[in-house]
Parts: sequence; structure tokens; C-alpha cells
Amino acid sequence: MIVVMSPTATKTQISYAQDRMREFGLEPHLIVGAERTIVAGVGKEKPGLMVHLEILEGVEKVLPVVAPYKMASLESSPSPTVIKVRDFQAGGDRIGVMAGPCSVESREQLLDLARLVRKVGATALRGGAFKPRTSPYSFQGLKEKGLEILAEAREETGLAIVTEVMAPELVGLVAKYADILQIGARNMQNYPLLEAAGESGLPVLLKRGPSATMDEFLLAAEYVLKTGNNQVMLCERGIRTFEDHTRFTLPLASVPYLKQKTHLPVVVDPSHGTGKTSLVPSMTRAAVAAGADALMLEIHQNPEAAWSDGYQALNPAQFLQTMESTAVIAKAMGRDLG
Repeated sequence: MIVVMSPTATKTQISYAQDRMREFGLEPHLIVGAERTIVAGVGKEKPGLMVHLEILEGVEKVLPVVAPYKMASLESSPSPTVIKVRDFQAGGDRIGVMAGPCSVESREQLLDLARLVRKVGATALRGGAFKPRTSPYSFQGLKEKGLEILAEAREETGLAIVTEVMAPELVGLVAKYADILQIGARNMQNYPLLEAAGESGLPVLLKRGPSATMDEFLLAAEYVLKTGNNQVMLCERGIRTFEDHTRFTLPLASVPYLKQKTHLPVVVDPSHGTGKTSLVPSMTRAAVAAGADALMLEIHQNPEAAWSDGYQALNPAQFLQTMESTAVIAKAMGRDLG
């Protein structure tokens, strides 16, 4: 249930509406917007709550939420959520770009790429310090040393740091170094991890699982939102289908669909979504045309020698060309890229 408070509602009136929700079995969550405050009630309500809430002072209207995801739904926040971290922005008039290597391999490698990312115009640096790999014999990341290198890159360039956290017990460590916590596709339904990431207070980039439905994706986001952290970005990174011409199938219809269902910013990862460098520039431009609020791109100085996922990484020249051509599409959509 959603309670939309009037623009003139006082703190006392808002607090009283929350108390009434609790009496009827719902846990209230405040969503403070630029013009209005919304109280989202989560749980199984007792009969008669809507009537009681509608007559309270300071209440403008009460809306039932049909969707299984309550706080992620568009009803809970009619205005799109905009997430800002340092110079990075997802949503609004700006399309944020997160770029960097799949894995942090060395200090020299990452600092070189961080300088490139900043020079070309992106505002966030992505890089894996902890790497979930299909094979236990593959490179697993530099771990805390990788986090330290990411933090050094931020110190020099001012870029926001996006990196993956793989387990609840690692959230505290990763949060010491990162600006945005990434929840990988394999962990989309790792509920203790989602809750721990939400409790960190940092923005969370949630990647869609390769076999997840839209409802499952949004309900995973709900685990983060339920902690009181409303800084969640939904990342479409491709799903498994019968096709084998690409690593995954990148369904860009997800972008406008999610825009119809949720207020959360939508990110697209064309690198994982295709798994082929040659397809990344086209799908990057297409993602912006579809309405994406941010992009996540893999780049590497020498993709052929990358320690992980080099076959989907752009080299510096390709990254520059992709940013330039995508900026044209963004401008046509009335937005800026960076």
C-alpha cells in the first residue's frame, strides 16, 4: 500500500500515518521526494486500513500496490530515481558511463585505464577485485590488493569506483574502498548478500540473473530497498536463450519495460550482453536509444592478453569511437553522455 502525503504534511502527520500502518500489520518505509513524501507499507495488512488512512490529516491519497514488488514499483515513487555518486549520474538528463577492465590485473594497468576513462569522458571506473569464475582454476582476482589499486585510481582521477562484492561477509571490506557495490548476475538471488549490501548505505548495481524473469529481478531489488537504501540500479546484462551466436542474448526491450514498472534507473551492459567486441558499439548506441540511464563497458589496453573476458573488451581506440558515436544518440534523446 502506498500513502501519498500532501505537500504541506507535517512530520507529526507523517509519523502518525506510519504508526497507523504498523497497527494494521504493515512495515512503513519513507520515500522522500522533491515535492511529496510517500509512505510505502510492506507486509500483509489487516482489513480496513485504507479507510483509516484516507481520512488522516496530511494524506492526499492512498493507493493499493498490485505488483509483488512494493518499493520498486512506479506507484511507490512516480518520479524516476536519480542516483549521483561523485561525478557519475544515472537517470535524469545524464547517461552515466562506467568503464574499465573485467579484472584489476596490476597497478599500472588500472591507473592507465582510469586515466583513459576520465579523458574520454566516462565518470565511473569499473574493475573486479573479487572475480566469480565458472572454473575454480581461473583467475579469481587480486582481492583486497585490487581494491587498494581501485582506491588509488579514484584518488588520482576522481572517478567513482564500481566493483563486485560476492558474499555478505565481504560487504564491509569492499564498502571501505568502493563507491558503488555491484551484485553480479550469479548472486542476484543471494538474499543475505542483497540485504547486507543494502545495509551498507552505498548505491547498489544489481545485475539481472541470466535466467531471471522481470518479476524475480525486481523482487531481488526489493531486498535492497527494504533495508531503507533506495539507491538501486537495475542492470540488464543479457539472458540465456537457445541462441549461440552471442555469449548471451541482450533483450533491450527490458529497458522500456522496466521504465513502465519501476522508478529505479536502468543500466545496460553490452559487453556481457553480447560477449563479442564487434557487437558492443552497436548495442551501446541501441541501449541509449532504448532509454538506458547508464552503461557499463569493458575496456582493456590489449584485450587479447586480458586475464579475463578479453573477447568482449574494447581497446582504447574502440572505446573512444564508441563514446563519440553514442554521444550523438544521447544528444538526439535530449541527454548528455558521461
